[in-house]
Amino acid sequence: MISSAAGPAVIFDLDGTLVDSEPHYYEAGRRLLAAHGVPGFTWENHLRFIGIGTQETLETLRRENGLAASVETLLAEKNRLYLELARSGTEVFPEMRKLVERLHAAGHPLAVASGSSRAAIDAVLGATSLDELLPLRVSAEEVPHGKPEPDVFLEAARRLGVSPAGCAVVEDAPPGAEAAHRAGMRCVAVPYVPAHVTDPAFSGADLLFRGGQREFDAQKAYDWIVG
Repeated sequence: MISSAAGPAVIFDLDGTLVDSEPHYYEAGRRLLAAHGVPGFTWENHLRFIGIGTQETLETLRRENGLAASVETLLAEKNRLYLELARSGTEVFPEMRKLVERLHAAGHPLAVASGSSRAAIDAVLGATSLDELLPLRVSAEEVPHGKPEPDVFLEAARRLGVSPAGCAVVEDAPPGAEAAHRAGMRCVAVPYVPAHVTDPAFSGADLLFRGGQREFDAQKAYDWIVG
């Protein structure tokens, strides 16, 4: 276990929070559905699934489109498509990079808790210089329920050896903010989708950057977390 003596632990969501991976997830989903006879999947269609785990997303898409393939088959196919795209490069949000580096330098326990597969998490972080700064990772595949249930955050806290009350979560989507609240953790919310800023889940955020990544300030977030 990792000691919390350095101060609050910080648990980061990955997609849309640390990195701008949503375009890759959209393209992987579009290609997957097209291959199964469902053309015309749009970015607007994709937006409704931001913050929802890959498996839960595919369960919904399978049901809505009457797909014959099993969820397990669809999940394997989408992960393969996504990994091909992710390994070609994924952008880290500059201010998020600054926040991670600052927290790491100060000795704060850090983790990533994501609805993505473990393979996807590792691939994305492996393609960035954040890889060694964020070695502790929890995928929704490793817990009973994905966000908005608190399982991934509680598991991250357990592995860090920190109580939920000693953790702050950084999230971009309403299901993640709700999961943080259910876990009894403080939450820094940085909405990826501007229209989501009015979602009730964000009303309980302890620190809300209403303008999303364009407004996010690493120093302000750091000062709030340690203060």
